[in-house]
Amino acid sequence: MNEEINKLTIRVAGIVPMNGGFVFMHRKNVIRNKDYQEYYTFPGGHLEEGETLEKGVIREIKEEFGIHVKVVRKLYELENSRVNMKEYFFLCEYVDGEFGTGEGEEFSNNPEYKESGEYIPEIVKREKISDLVLLPLEIKEKFLEDLQSRKI
Repeated sequence: MNEEINKLTIRVAGIVPMNGGFVFMHRKNVIRNKDYQEYYTFPGGHLEEGETLEKGVIREIKEEFGIHVKVVRKLYELENSRVNMKEYFFLCEYVDGEFGTGEGEEFSNNPEYKESGEYIPEIVKREKISDLVLLPLEIKEKFLEDLQSRKI
């Protein structure tokens, strides 16, 4: 049996309060996602070999947004057996850096990313988050509950 088929993929994501809102990646014109051509997502990506969850989320946020953060605590876990992936979501605190200066591969105009659409870093005010198509939906629900109850 092929080992790649059974390999669990680990994804890390950050929940970063900033300037009265939270940072998200706005995805537009996404060809490869038939259900959602436009949506928002928590910044993050796949864990690299030998990397801790915390170091992975710090690296991903730097790559995507150009900012340095520190991890405060883990908030959520989500397992998706359909694609054999486990996701970890961390509350992070902004340290420094200029928002919107990320240099990750998704900004490289590499044709490999054409079907992934546009990646637009945005800060969304707290009161507007419930109006977003924010993926994954299960985490959006938990996140909104925690915002409502002031846990975040």
